[in-house]
Amino acid sequence: MSAKHLQIDARTCAGLLTGSGKTIACAESCTGGLLTSAFVDIPGSSAFLIEGAVTYANDAKMRRLGVKRETLETVGAVSAECAKQMAEGIRREAGTDLGVSTTGIAGPDGGTAEKPVGLVYLGIADENGTETLELHLSGDRRAIREQAVCKAIEAVGTKLLNARTAE
Repeated sequence: MSAKHLQIDARTCAGLLTGSGKTIACAESCTGGLLTSAFVDIPGSSAFLIEGAVTYANDAKMRRLGVKRETLETVGAVSAECAKQMAEGIRREAGTDLGVSTTGIAGPDGGTAEKPVGLVYLGIADENGTETLELHLSGDRRAIREQAVCKAIEAVGTKLLNARTAE
């Protein structure tokens, strides 16, 4: 995805966040700050973006976000369970309406038959609970990271649209 496409998606999501008066915080592993950066690129993002945390190492996930050691030891950092705990942790620690997380294998190394390169999990936490998404992305390291960001922004935007239509 091009940076221009990414920015348009982020702008739409930003409009939904601002329009609903919601705040968001991002916990990122495989995207390494790209998700937070996509929001920061938008003028006025301080109205909805509270913080972003790059928690690449497992110790950082536990210390900063409260991810359970047991989760990391049993199912690993690249899992729906870890994405869930990351999203819930950043939401709790930042005191935001929404918490979004990314964790996965961007490659080119690190993949296995069970967890191949391109496997990414997203987590989105709000007052109603936490949803996770499993993605199977392709391309080089940068492409996988950018696709993950686009999917995360799209998922947050969809969640906000669904909440708006439910009102």
